[in-house]
Amino acid sequence: MSHHVLVFDSGVGGLSVVAEIRKRLPGVHLSYAADDEFRPYGNKTENQLRRRLPGLLQTLVLMLNPDVVVVACNTASTIALEAIRDVIDIPVIGVVPAIKPAAESSRMGAIGVLGTPGTVKQKYVDALIADFAADCRVVLQGSTRLVVQAEQKLAGKDVDMDVIRAEVAPIFAGRTGMDIDAVVLACTHFPLLRDELKQAVRQSVQWIDSGEAIARRLEDVLKNISEAGAPPYPQTAFLIGPDTDPIRGQAFATYGFPRTIGLMRDE
Repeated sequence: MSHHVLVFDSGVGGLSVVAEIRKRLPGVHLSYAADDEFRPYGNKTENQLRRRLPGLLQTLVLMLNPDVVVVACNTASTIALEAIRDVIDIPVIGVVPAIKPAAESSRMGAIGVLGTPGTVKQKYVDALIADFAADCRVVLQGSTRLVVQAEQKLAGKDVDMDVIRAEVAPIFAGRTGMDIDAVVLACTHFPLLRDELKQAVRQSVQWIDSGEAIARRLEDVLKNISEAGAPPYPQTAFLIGPDTDPIRGQAFATYGFPRTIGLMRDE
């Protein structure tokens, strides 16, 4: 017997969360769903995401019957989490940008928040900063190009370091930028580029994401749910859209999903 958890993201970013879940909860049966057809979420409007995500997650839950859903996407969580919870009768765990631990770990009192444009402009992020980083200088930087680079990396393609450097450079500009010693990776795609991000920046920086915190939260939620048993199929990645090429499938296999299935494609 084991629990069955659905991890959902716009693409491969949720695999950074999967890695942390597998470390903490190795016995959990995971399914993964990637909304390839509609990514990147960071350049979609709030109305577009609120129209799409509740019905999509409701359909996935009806199809896969998980015990818990993990929305492993900062943009989806900050914009549509409550709307998703309204139509699903099982626990739904979202992603909270790791602003609190970043502020606590910064010795210089200066932090960066690196996410998609759809995340960093949210009032929810402003509230987290007010609650947990009021004493810090905070630089917000939105990027969809880094999402593309992470997807390319997991598809076996080369990462363009010029893009990496260009996308993070604004965080470290000016006097505040020189003092930044902690950066929140407020997109689950970005931990997949941790090595490249470190290479792109000369100063000493802690790159802080929410994966471990999500795994801890999932562990707490599962304690209150009876084990219904794993579904009668291997741990599978369900890809909404066309990106089911063998190399990308191998990337999912590396993270514990030996089977990759294309579900549908919007017309």
